Amino acid sequence: MKFGVNTFIWSASFEKSNLPLLPVIRENGFDGVELPLFRPADFLTTDIRQGLEANGLECTICSVLVSGFSLISDDADVRRNTIAHMKDCVKTAADVGAKIIAGPLYSPVGYLPGRRRTTDEWNRAVEGYQALGDTLTANGVTLAIEPLNRFETFFLNTAADSAALCDQVGHPNVGILFDTFHANIEEKDIAAGYRTVAKHLKHVHTCENDRGIPGSGHVEWPAVFQALRDIHYDGWLTIESFGFALGDLSSAAAIWRDIEKTPESIAFEGVKFLRQNMG
Repeated sequence: MKFGVNTFIWSASFEKSNLPLLPVIRENGFDGVELPLFRPADFLTTDIRQGLEANGLECTICSVLVSGFSLISDDADVRRNTIAHMKDCVKTAADVGAKIIAGPLYSPVGYLPGRRRTTDEWNRAVEGYQALGDTLTANGVTLAIEPLNRFETFFLNTAADSAALCDQVGHPNVGILFDTFHANIEEKDIAAGYRTVAKHLKHVHTCENDRGIPGSGHVEWPAVFQALRDIHYDGWLTIESFGFALGDLSSAAAIWRDIEKTPESIAFEGVKFLRQNMG
């Protein structure tokens, strides 16, 4: 088991000025960091890789589709451009040493057309992920698709639908990121959700129901941990939360108050809880 933390707790992006965070993160018990990648041309691949190596840290990549990109668009040009963009993201992830790129990589977060998804949209997503397969294999990277709660996307919300999507894609490097925060909203039983996605589970976000310190809320952690043991999951447990005053990022994540005394406490207290229970 590896323990990670998303750097959104500190910053909306990861710049040279954020590199001094790496030894602090390591000293507080993490094996790696999860770094945001939105536009490959802006990603400081060399500097970040050197910083990770200097501090004995691994990394995973999180990503979303920014405005103008969508795998499910009815515009074929948009879909082609999105696939090309995602291939560039995969290559950049490999260059920095990451083996996982994770996120709701089907349409922009917050795109809510006011209806249910269509069969055409579903099929476009399947075709898009299949088109990424060779690039994922060639670069040794796995794509972990994240279902989000209903307030953030209409396209993919549940464990059952996520598993069905991956079944249809049928590629070993395309799987699921399952996040306790979203599952807490969408699943009748979070632990059962982990069992549902078991054969496709590639990455786990261990987040409290209010994005606060893991273990401090009402997520059913003992059942979640037991489910992970039962399915023999041995990948990343990554804490994802957000700084309380990071402008557009905090707004996008609906962080309207100080969730804990400090953003850092979510990471540094949370990892103690995770290690005590799954270390």
